[in-house]
Amino acid sequence: MTSTDYERPYRPTPVRAFNRLARAGRLDVNALIKQAKRKTGLSDFGHDGHLAALHVLVESINDEARLTPTGLLIQKSRLAGALVQRLRIQDLLKRHPEIDDIDLGTVIAITGLQRTGTTLLHRLLYSHPEIRGISGEEALMPVAATDAADRAERSRRRHAVLAERTISYLAPDFMAVHPIDRQQPEEDVLLLDLNFMSQSAEAILHVPSYSRWLENQDHTQTYQYFHRVLKVLTWQQPGRAWVLKTPHHLEYLDVLLKVFDGATVVQTHRDPRVAVTSFCSMVAHGRGMFSDHVDPVEIGRHWCDKTRRMVEWAMKIRTETPEGRFVDISYYDLIRDPIAQLWRIYEVAGIDFGDDAKKLADQYVAANPKNRFGKHHYQLEHFGLSEQVMDEAFAAYRETYAIPLE
Repeated sequence: MTSTDYERPYRPTPVRAFNRLARAGRLDVNALIKQAKRKTGLSDFGHDGHLAALHVLVESINDEARLTPTGLLIQKSRLAGALVQRLRIQDLLKRHPEIDDIDLGTVIAITGLQRTGTTLLHRLLYSHPEIRGISGEEALMPVAATDAADRAERSRRRHAVLAERTISYLAPDFMAVHPIDRQQPEEDVLLLDLNFMSQSAEAILHVPSYSRWLENQDHTQTYQYFHRVLKVLTWQQPGRAWVLKTPHHLEYLDVLLKVFDGATVVQTHRDPRVAVTSFCSMVAHGRGMFSDHVDPVEIGRHWCDKTRRMVEWAMKIRTETPEGRFVDISYYDLIRDPIAQLWRIYEVAGIDFGDDAKKLADQYVAANPKNRFGKHHYQLEHFGLSEQVMDEAFAAYRETYAIPLE
């Protein structure tokens, strides 16, 4: 069972000693840029607003996140790594301009509040032999340092294994909260990170000024860049269809529908009392990897407000969108009969669900029972929330989609 002592994060003894002896310091945008250029020998990052976003994010981290020395090292590596990827992507696009002409084919985009079955559904759709997804290895390294396919694959694998082992070492409970598998598809938010405009920062760090800034930005360029990176991945490994997934899309559903014209959008639904609380616990465990200062009440307040805005915005956009673009999936129907929900999605998306695809989906369900990595424990009260607060915040959403109490 996972810990609920969020204010005292787990620390391996060597990490605790390092944090005590080392000085955290600060992130510096210019130093990150120089590091990325030095590593790659390249200089063109592209021009789509990413630098302004990076400055806002770094300033917020320095002023508000209260990182441990370990947390600072990891965030420095993460941000520098994103810049390295931008350089490699831009270089590849220059050398192969035909990439921009690639058709992504059929696109299914899964979105819904966090902890509503999106990961299970994502991996079930990914099991289809004709459907492409962003593997964990690709999400961390869309473009390797070499064009040689075998060497690139080995490089990606090493990087992904290191990331997975680092998380398991720093926060053993995290695997029970959100199982990580480098060979399974990962969230699109990891590619949106390349533009430094995604929810991932506020999910793992206390960065309120960045969060406020992010809410007021036009995300069109970020989604256009994301679309372009998917073409880069398709050029490296073709596929007839794509399955995408991240709750982040709910907040920018209008932009997603515009950039991915013709995509089928799957929205998952679950009792917000449970879904939001479960995600708050995930955020608390995540922040505990990077900071000794985790405030579960602040996390509850922030994510209750944010998720309410997300579903209300999505409801508004859906009323303005022609019918036939959306498939609604109840978490409870998905758990009870996942294959039936796949049939519904494939029918709308126009993808054949033959015997081979059904067999692979059945195999995934059998191999991945619920709570495979341990029981995730959480309560509303841990985050300063109550049933009354949640019911009032999500009353319209619950009524619109007939979401039962869990």
